Amino acid sequence: MFKKILIGSLAIVAIVMLWRRGQTSSAESTSVAIHVDAPDSVSTLTTNVGDNAPTMAMVLDKANASLRRMKQELDDYTARFVKQERDTSGNLSEPSEISMRVQTRFGGPDNRSPRRVYLHFNSPAAVAGREVLWGEDLYDGKMAVHEVGMILGLKTIWLDPNGMIAMQGQRFPISEIGLVKLVEKLIERGEVDRDDSDVTVTITDGHRFDDRDTQRIEVRRKRPNGTEDDFSRAEIVIDPEREWILSYRSFGWPVPGETEAPLLESYAYHDLETNVGLTDIDFDTKNPSYRFPKF
Repeated sequence: MFKKILIGSLAIVAIVMLWRRGQTSSAESTSVAIHVDAPDSVSTLTTNVGDNAPTMAMVLDKANASLRRMKQELDDYTARFVKQERDTSGNLSEPSEISMRVQTRFGGPDNRSPRRVYLHFNSPAAVAGREVLWGEDLYDGKMAVHEVGMILGLKTIWLDPNGMIAMQGQRFPISEIGLVKLVEKLIERGEVDRDDSDVTVTITDGHRFDDRDTQRIEVRRKRPNGTEDDFSRAEIVIDPEREWILSYRSFGWPVPGETEAPLLESYAYHDLETNVGLTDIDFDTKNPSYRFPKF
């Protein structure tokens, strides 16, 4: 009994340290610039000139069309998710590459499936192998975490998704992850800017993303608006054929004396496969292909 308590106590202490190390970069990492590959080709560039200039209303139309398409067609999906976030303390995490399986709330015979998420971290190296599983109908709402390391790997850690440890270095809880939540968040933010004359929009066709022709939308703000979700520039990549939003990045305002806008958040869904037929076993810690400890 004492041994189990000791292991559990050590695991809790260690998970705080490792979770923080995996989510928050060093001071040097906070100045890392995120480079965007130029599109291989650009067939059409719509600029902000005259009455034909794109507007936030057009961007919102695209986002709402994407959400409608998801409600009609998107039961589940897998993706290679790449994210980087600046947390509420201003610390920029290292980029994380995560293999993800997601069940949306639109599946099932009545389109009311419970939301479920499984994540396997591929990078950064400090957390490679970490597994996280959460479902709104599973494990009393707790998320199961299998950490890496000799001590942490001995026990499945159960965390409150909104608790201090789970939110360490995170901008949003795991319940907010995924394509659907991303689009809903963009619509919510975009409505604030619908009629803002300080906001300009540029839409570029022919932007290459995962060897596909996509549409890149850039939204720029002339001056800070003082809101919680304020940004100087935001970039959205849309697959025009499927209407999915594949990538979103936003940048804050340069600090005095600097010209580079700091990255606030970056989310990209690569190798996206939809309606692959995920089942209960994909969201079960007992899945034989997962490595969650049995206790």
